[in-house]
Amino acid sequence: MSEEQKADVTPVTEEGASMEDYATELEASFKEIVEGEIMTGVVIAVGDEDVTVDLKYYTEGIIPLDKFSREPGYSLKEHVAVGDEISATVVKKDDGQGHILMSKIEADDELAWDKLRQLKEEDTVLTVTVKGVVKSGVVAYVEGIRGFIPASKLSLNYVEDLNEFLNKEIQVKVLDVVEEDKRLILSAREILREQAAEERKARISNVQVGLVTEGTVESIQPYGAFINLGSGLSGLVHVSQISEKRIKSPDAVLKVGDKVKVKVIAVKEGKLSLSMKALHDAAAQEVVEESYDLPQSEGLSTSLGSLFKNLKLDL
Repeated sequence: MSEEQKADVTPVTEEGASMEDYATELEASFKEIVEGEIMTGVVIAVGDEDVTVDLKYYTEGIIPLDKFSREPGYSLKEHVAVGDEISATVVKKDDGQGHILMSKIEADDELAWDKLRQLKEEDTVLTVTVKGVVKSGVVAYVEGIRGFIPASKLSLNYVEDLNEFLNKEIQVKVLDVVEEDKRLILSAREILREQAAEERKARISNVQVGLVTEGTVESIQPYGAFINLGSGLSGLVHVSQISEKRIKSPDAVLKVGDKVKVKVIAVKEGKLSLSMKALHDAAAQEVVEESYDLPQSEGLSTSLGSLFKNLKLDL
């Protein structure tokens, strides 16, 4: 072997690790740790009250439960496993027992607000668990940050008992993020509205033009009346389709709560166009058709000869 080849050979230990590997670990073990910096390590032990992290340092990092998560009732053993990689902020270089005291909460806080702004910008749908009920809404946590969901943003309808949502999983979007005020506002209403619109669109797609059904007048506008057809469906009877007679305003004929029969005359862009007038036109057409239904008799089967026979001509 030449001298150059010998120079390229890296010494290897009995376990197969090179001296360079040991040098890297040794250098890391002497690294000066600064309080406030974020370090990343691998979980080597999980207890009920703390998590132990291997930092490739002369001692391990300890993250107490109260510095791991703010979420009430959080279980370390349920959410953390040996081998997980975790980033945490150095709180103290010595916790009094020779370990490095660390806080995942502080590290998360530095990164969480950026993440929350990204979630808002991307309009991301999140699944959260309601962990608390307050006077005007409920509380859930995203990225370890306490989020508030106003009662008006929990449902499409008025919520009478907020406690029904406690410990319940719901889908939300980030509505507002203000890091300076530590304010995170979440909303489920937008998602529920989108889901309801999709469901309504699917139901409407099954409605056929020409369908005759009954409904209830739910609102009256200057241009027409909205009719509730049940099953989450409603449609508009334009003022021109309410009566055979010309009327200036729908309330001249209808009032909220009236039960009416309508005919579907158009389905377009997820909307139903209804008509009351078309029902009268159809009934009138039936009457006209019936008037032309002459009875079958011998007198109706007259030949051309007999017709000419009775015909008097002036010569």
